[in-house]
Amino acid sequence: MKSKKLKRNRILIEMSLFILGTFIVALTYNALVIPNNIVVGGTTGIGIIFNKLFGWNIKMFVLLSGIALLFISFIFLGYKKTRRTIVGTFLYPIMLAVTLPLANLITPYLKFDDFIVITILSGTFMGLGFGLIYKARYTTGGIDVVMQLLNKYLKIPEGKASKIANLSVVLVALPVNGVTSVVYSAITLIYEEIVTNKITIGISDSKVFFVYTRRIDDIRDALVRNGRVGFTIIPTVGGYSHYKGEMLMCVISTNNYYAFKQIVLDIDPNAFFVINDVYEVNGGYKKQHLPFL
Repeated sequence: MKSKKLKRNRILIEMSLFILGTFIVALTYNALVIPNNIVVGGTTGIGIIFNKLFGWNIKMFVLLSGIALLFISFIFLGYKKTRRTIVGTFLYPIMLAVTLPLANLITPYLKFDDFIVITILSGTFMGLGFGLIYKARYTTGGIDVVMQLLNKYLKIPEGKASKIANLSVVLVALPVNGVTSVVYSAITLIYEEIVTNKITIGISDSKVFFVYTRRIDDIRDALVRNGRVGFTIIPTVGGYSHYKGEMLMCVISTNNYYAFKQIVLDIDPNAFFVINDVYEVNGGYKKQHLPFL
């Protein structure tokens, strides 16, 4: 019973994030992107180009192209990969229509002398919207299907495939909108990606150290004396030397990054270590002493 309730709550949260994210993306397109002729990829970007060339309705183009790509997704990616695209394919064009009156209301207040402000705002809000959508494990269809096809058949990572697909749309707009518009569109895409990654992955507030040293006992003693740092000792075997040793893994607050690094180097200047960003930590004996987690 409890697991069913948790699952129901999780689905409700995911759907709420998805709907909110789609609303933000659609409103941003209507209020900032379309009025300022910014082409930032996706089927909406293609729709903007065709609207300028042939007067096509952007919302109708997004809907029809989304349906076509949905069928392609069913054929080449299968139902399991496609099921979370179905809702987005229809919800996104609906949101474009629903948010249009609100966009028309606020657009007069979004006039700036410096166009770079418009690109930053567009990229930030679009990144926020897409971040919520991806965090809920949904997509809005369209160019996301192309991204998944590139990933499956050309083995291109999805992040790189997204850049290729969206940048291709931006470059197609070059003869129509000119170089200046393409540069602003590229800046918008950069901000969008940064914010999307921050929303989906999170902001790193800690680091994980993997330290290999012949003086691991001394480093371990220093950490024990510190008292506020948890650590794990991992057995290791050298790939070439086959030497059996130990590696220390330790999660450190970003604020203590340099202090901990210096502790290691003071004890063993020849220590080998790898440092990575940490976006989430759950559990652990010392968690109650690590407020940054």
